[in-house]
Amino acid sequence: MTLERWERASEWPLIAISVLFLAAYSVQVLASNAPAAIASWFMTATWGLFAVDYLASLWLAQQRGRWFVRHLHELAIVALPMLRPLRLLRRVTLIGVLQRVAGNALRGRVVTYVVAASGLLVYIGALAMYDAEKGVPNANIQSFGDAAWWAIVTITTVDYGDLSPVTATGRVIAVALMIGGIALLGTVTATLASWLVDKVSAEDSKGQAVTAEQLEALLAEIGSLREELSRSQ
Repeated sequence: MTLERWERASEWPLIAISVLFLAAYSVQVLASNAPAAIASWFMTATWGLFAVDYLASLWLAQQRGRWFVRHLHELAIVALPMLRPLRLLRRVTLIGVLQRVAGNALRGRVVTYVVAASGLLVYIGALAMYDAEKGVPNANIQSFGDAAWWAIVTITTVDYGDLSPVTATGRVIAVALMIGGIALLGTVTATLASWLVDKVSAEDSKGQAVTAEQLEALLAEIGSLREELSRSQ
């Protein structure tokens, strides 16, 4: 068994587990005590599978030290509960399916990724923030609606300042969402700039083609006039 074969074999099972994990995390945060307890148990069980995937990948890597250094973020996500939902950004590769549906154009894949990643980041950020802030004294994020509004204005870098986290966990989540928002905004800007450059290049190419055709027609007319003059003489 090689690392590549393991990743191919575990990809779709982990997609399913990731979706179930997100559902269980949503129930844990939003539901009452009894369903939340069941969801918490389910999250612990499914996360054990994520840990197995990490250890198996580390074991199968040809250069384990190099793989370990390059995947420290995955170790942090496995080890720290507050970061666990971020694993979905890597494992919910339904985004990849959407990219293939969008076509083979690089720009289409980028736009699809940005839209899907933005929605996922907003939802996970809102869940994590509500989980960290609910019931905390002096906290102004006391409902999932508040958390969703906060996540949207944060990821878009607008941030009206009407809502803000007061816990250390909430501030860590806020920093992560800010960084994600800046990265996504940069991707959108770069994609738009690329589209504009392509449009301008296409118009220039059309203009150059028309000019070349007109020049050829003019040369043909000049040639015809010379022939007529030569015959008249």
